[in-house]
Amino acid sequence: MSTTQKPVVRAALALSASALALTLASGAAARQAAPSPATDEVEAVVVTGFRASLQSAMNLKRNETGVVDAIKAEDIAQFPDLNLAESLQRIPGVSISRINGEGRQITVRGLGSEYTRVRINGMEAISTTGGTANSGGTNRGRGFDFNVFASDLFNSIAVRKTASADVEEGSLGATVDLTTSRAFDARKPQLVLSAGGSYNDLSEKTTPRVSALASRTFLDGKLGVLLSAAYEERHLKEEGANITRWTYGGSNGGFNAASTVPGYTIAQINNTDPTTGIFAPRIPAYVSYDINNKRLGLAGSLQFKPDADTEITLDTLYAYLHGIRKEAQLQAIGLSRAGVGKPQTIIRDGVVENNNLVYARMDNVDLRTQSAYDELNTEFKQFTLSAKHNFGDRLVVGALAGYADSTFTQPVSTIVTFDRANSQNYVYDFRKGRAPQILLNFDATDPANWSAINGTSEVRIRPQFVENQFSTAKVYGEWEANPNLKIKAGLDWRKFEYDSYGQYRTSETVSQTLTAGELASVSKVFSGLGKGMNLPAGNFTAWLVPDIDKYAALLNIYSNTGIYALSNTNNSSARGQYGAVEEQDTGGYVQADFRFQAFGLPFRGDAGVRRVHTQQESAGYAAVAGAIQRVEVKRDYDLTLPSFNIAADVTDTFVARFSAAKTIARPGIGSLSPGGDVSVQGANRNYSSGNPFLKPTQSKNLDVSLEWYPASGTMLAAGFFFKRIDTFVAPLRREAVYSTLGLPDSLLTGTGATPDQVFQVTQPVNSDGGDLKGFELNVQQPFTFLPGWLSHFGVIANYTYVDSKIEYLTSTAPGAPTVNATLVGLSKNAANLTLYYETPKWSVRGSLAYRDGYLTQVPGSDGNTIQGTNETLNVDMQASWNIRDNLKLSVEGVNLTDEFNDQYVGDSNRLNVYTHSGRQFIVGLRYNF
Repeated sequence: MSTTQKPVVRAALALSASALALTLASGAAARQAAPSPATDEVEAVVVTGFRASLQSAMNLKRNETGVVDAIKAEDIAQFPDLNLAESLQRIPGVSISRINGEGRQITVRGLGSEYTRVRINGMEAISTTGGTANSGGTNRGRGFDFNVFASDLFNSIAVRKTASADVEEGSLGATVDLTTSRAFDARKPQLVLSAGGSYNDLSEKTTPRVSALASRTFLDGKLGVLLSAAYEERHLKEEGANITRWTYGGSNGGFNAASTVPGYTIAQINNTDPTTGIFAPRIPAYVSYDINNKRLGLAGSLQFKPDADTEITLDTLYAYLHGIRKEAQLQAIGLSRAGVGKPQTIIRDGVVENNNLVYARMDNVDLRTQSAYDELNTEFKQFTLSAKHNFGDRLVVGALAGYADSTFTQPVSTIVTFDRANSQNYVYDFRKGRAPQILLNFDATDPANWSAINGTSEVRIRPQFVENQFSTAKVYGEWEANPNLKIKAGLDWRKFEYDSYGQYRTSETVSQTLTAGELASVSKVFSGLGKGMNLPAGNFTAWLVPDIDKYAALLNIYSNTGIYALSNTNNSSARGQYGAVEEQDTGGYVQADFRFQAFGLPFRGDAGVRRVHTQQESAGYAAVAGAIQRVEVKRDYDLTLPSFNIAADVTDTFVARFSAAKTIARPGIGSLSPGGDVSVQGANRNYSSGNPFLKPTQSKNLDVSLEWYPASGTMLAAGFFFKRIDTFVAPLRREAVYSTLGLPDSLLTGTGATPDQVFQVTQPVNSDGGDLKGFELNVQQPFTFLPGWLSHFGVIANYTYVDSKIEYLTSTAPGAPTVNATLVGLSKNAANLTLYYETPKWSVRGSLAYRDGYLTQVPGSDGNTIQGTNETLNVDMQASWNIRDNLKLSVEGVNLTDEFNDQYVGDSNRLNVYTHSGRQFIVGLRYNF
C-alpha cells in the first residue's frame, strides 16, 4: 500500500468504527427516543446538550460582522472536550500540536501559535509550559499552551479570524477568546459535582479526575457568585525512536578511512558537500519517557448589577500544572562525535538508498545510556475587573483592568550518562519499517559492559525558569448616533514583562570515575520498550541506565559545591538562558458600526482604525570587543492598522461577508534578546543569538465568507482568505567554524569543544515574506428530517486548504540565495469530521482530525534542506448516558488509533523522531443538584 493511500484507508476504517458504535448506541436508545403512537399530543422540543452547544455557537457566528467561529459548553461546567485545544481543532482552519498525546498549541490558517493572540475574559495572556525537545521544549515565545488548563473551567471559546479596530492588535492568524463561567450565565442556583478516572493503555495506569462548580445569585439577582475547581492526574509514557537528525558522511571528521560500503569509495562515503553527500543518522537511539502530571484549576466570578444600567464583574483564574518526567535512552553518540568518535568508527557493511545510508554494520561505535529526571511546574494566575454603565439609551462607557502571571519553573533538570567506547558489531537498519532495527550484539543490561569516566561521561544539572507578566488597562465608549450608526472609541495600555534564566555546571564532563562496583550500585535495568511499536525481530528492548536517586545519594551532585557548583551568568550556556524583555503598547481606536440598505439588501458592518505605540527594552549577554557583557537595547515604533468588515443578509438564510485589514504580530519574546550563547551538549554544538531590532511581522488581509443557514442547526459555509505578509521573522541557520564567529575561546572552557570545530549558528532575521492563501469549507447538519431514531444523528465536517510561499534567507550577504518553501507550521490540508447521535437519554459521537504534514525548520540543521512533521489522523470518541435528569455517566476515548509523532529531516523523509503515547480512556459521573 502506498503512503498516499494510508491516510484515506485509516480514515475510512476509523469512520466505519465510529459509525458502527453510533448505530449500536442508537439502536439501544431507539425505543426510548421514539414517540408513542398512542398519543396525539405535541410537546415543545427543548434542545440541550451537544446539539444545543452547536446551535448557540452558530448563532454567534451568524450575528457577527467579521469571520468568527465558536465552541460553546454543552452545559455549565461541561465543555465538549477535556482539552481546550482539542475542542478548537473542530473549528475550520484550526490545527493543533500535541505533547504527550494532549493538545498544546494551535495553528490557525497555517499561522502558528506565535501569530495567534489568546485573551481570557477579555484580557491578553500567555501560558507557558515545558516539554521535551521533540515536543517543542520550553515555551519562550508568545504562543499559548492550552494544556495548562482544565476545560471544565470555561464556558466558551471564540476564534476571531478577521480584525476589527476595537480588538487589540498582535495577531495574524486569529484572536482566541476564552471565557470562564459566570453566575449571570444561568441566574439560578447551581451545584455541579463530577468524578472519574483516566486510564492510559501504554503506561497501564489509572488516575483520578474531579471537578466542582457552585453558582448562586443574591440580593434579588443583583449579586452573582460562582466558584469552580478541577483537579486531574495523568500517568503516561511516550516512547520510540529518536535519531537527532541525519548529516552528510564527511561531517565531524568523517568515518574511519577503513570504512567500506559496497559500490562506494571512501571519498563518496565521506563527501563533505551536503548537496551530494551520503547522509547517515547522527545519533540513532530509542527513548522512553515516563510522565506524571497533576493539574489543578480554580476559577471565580463575582458579578454585581446594582441597577439595570450598571454591571461590574471580577474574574479570577488560577491554574497549576505539576509534572515529573523520567527518561531512559540508549544512543550511538559516537556517530556525531568528532575526534575520538566518528573518525574512529569503521563501517564494515552498508546499503545506500536515495543517498541515505539506511543500513550499516559498524565497529568502534561509542554508545551512551542516559537517565534524565525533570520537574516541570507552571503556575498561572489572572485577575480581571471590568465595568460598564449605560448613560441613557445611547451611550455606554466601560473599563477593564487586569493582571496575569504565568511562571514556569524547572527546578530539577538532571541527566546522568554511562558510556561504552568502541563497541563492536553495532547494526542499525531503517529498511524494516518506520521504527529502525538496532542490534547491539552485547548484553546492554550488564553493568560490566558500561563505564562512567571523568572527561567522557556527563552529569548535566540545568534548572531553568521563565516568567511572563501582563498588566492591562483600557477604557472605551459606544455612542449610538441613530439606529443605523454606532461610534466606538477607546484607549488601551498593555505592559508585558518577560524574564528567563537558568543555571549550568561549569563543566558537565567533569565527574567522578566510578569503579565497576560503584557503577553497579547506582544503576538499574530499564525494560519493556516496544509495546505497540512492531519493533523488528532482535531489537533491544532493555538496557542498563543510571539510577539518578542512587547516583545523587552516592556523589552528592545536588550540593551546589565543588565540581557540582552551579553558575548563572558566569557560564556561557547558562547565559544563553538569560533574557529580559519589557514591552509597553499604548493604543487608541475609532470605529463606526453601521447598517444600511443598498441594492435591496440589508448590510451591516464596521470600519475603523487603530493607532498603537510600542516601546521595547531587552537585555542579554553578548560578546562586546572580545568580552562578555550585559547588553541593553531600547527601541520604539508606531503602527497604523485600518480594518473593515461588512456583511450582507442576502436572504433570510444566506449571509455574505467581506473583510479587509492590516495586522501585525510582534516577534517572539525569546528572539528579542540581544544576547547569545554557546551550547555544547554531547555531540551537538550550537551558537544562537537574538535580534532586538526585529520588525513585527506585518500582513495585509482579505477575507470573503459565504454562509447558508437553511434550517435550525444547519449551516453550509465557505470562506476564502488571502494574506500578503510584507515582512516575516525567520531563523537564519548556517554552519561555521567557531574561530570565525568573533567569540572568545574562553566560552568553550569545560565544554569539550575546540575552536576549530564546526558549530550550528542561528539568529532570527527579517525576510521579505510572501503570500498566504486558502479556503475553508464548513458543514453542520442535524438529520432531523430523517424518520424515527435516525433523526437523532448529525454531522459536523470542515476542510481547510492553505498554501504559502515564503522566502527563507541562507545569508544576510547581498545577493545570497534564498529558499522558497511553505510557512513553518503550515499544513496544506486539514479536515475534521464528527458524527454524533443524541437523544434526551443518550449521546454518542466520534471525531476524526486530520492534519497534513508541515515544516518545522527551513533550512534544516546539519546540512538538511528542511525539517518537518508528517501527517496525523487522530480519532476520538465520547458517549454519555443520562441515568437521571441530574446524573450523567460519560465515557471518552482519546487518540484511539495511538497516532505516532513522526518527524523527519530532508526531502527524502529521513526519520528524526517516531514516538507514541498510547490511548487514553476516561470514565466519569456528573451530578447536577
